[in-house]
Amino acid sequence: MGILDKLIEKAKSDKKTIVLPETMDKRTFEAAEKVLKEGIADIILIGAKEEIEENSTGFDISQAVIVDPFTDPNKQKYIDKFVELRASKGLTAEDAKKQMEQDYMYYACLMCKCGDADGVVSGACHSTGNTIRPALQLLKTKPGVKSVSGFFLMEVPNCTLGDNGLFVFADCAVNVDFDSEKLAEIAALSAQSFELFVGHKAKAALLSYSTKGSAKHSDVDKVSEAVRIAHEKYPDIELDGEMQLDAALDLTVAQLKAPDSAVAGHANTLIFPSLEAGNIGYKLVQRLAKANAYGPVLQGLAMPVNDLSRGCYADDIVGVVAITAVQAQLGKTA
Repeated sequence: MGILDKLIEKAKSDKKTIVLPETMDKRTFEAAEKVLKEGIADIILIGAKEEIEENSTGFDISQAVIVDPFTDPNKQKYIDKFVELRASKGLTAEDAKKQMEQDYMYYACLMCKCGDADGVVSGACHSTGNTIRPALQLLKTKPGVKSVSGFFLMEVPNCTLGDNGLFVFADCAVNVDFDSEKLAEIAALSAQSFELFVGHKAKAALLSYSTKGSAKHSDVDKVSEAVRIAHEKYPDIELDGEMQLDAALDLTVAQLKAPDSAVAGHANTLIFPSLEAGNIGYKLVQRLAKANAYGPVLQGLAMPVNDLSRGCYADDIVGVVAITAVQAQLGKTA
């Protein structure tokens, strides 16, 4: 059984309510039908009645809850909450109403904020920014977390490295600019994500083109400083660096390059030094090793909201719904 199958089974064990706001796209309805038929989660679809009737033709969504943002009896509650949360920005009730009617992602996040849903999945027809922005404005980050990051849960076939081919790669999707403090936080959140989804102890390697000072450059210093900060702020998380990829994964190389490291040769959580490196890295593994790449999964938000690729298939949405439901089961995001 693959990791996604295990997550789907876990999602079924304690069903959560996930909002799908992109009812302008037929993939949403195909995915909703599968999620509901398999009992993975309860589904809320947001959209005007006519819009949903037109776009859902051919799909059985009879078990879904339909919320029309123009006629919903709970709408005033959400408007009031929106105004309360954005009062410092001068948001008026009329502005809140317009934004909720024009961008269903805001409506979805407000449903979560008010306790009427457990998570949101969006991004099939919207950018990552359009998915994250409402979540940051309305749901905020978890206490003590400064920024949101994105990881991929990688499943590499016929692989004994990592956790029998299972890895978390981060940040591959969100943060363009890292400083050492942010890199340390991403490492800590990613290790927590690995343990949440895989159920085993994370061993996080902060990657570089240098291992333990073998090269000198400000880029190397950034990673080694991140390791120092992480050890200080997150002492319970097993991590090490700076480290080259071969030292992180291959025990023989690790014994030569980092013989005193408990992580080297055993890493299952790979923290890349830049978004550029992370994005290239996960796609290389996905294409060349024919790995399954589940994500990007967002971490650091106070409630689970997850992004989709605009090129996704309905089955991809089903998988992200399951991941979001598992995050919600723990009452926090990974």
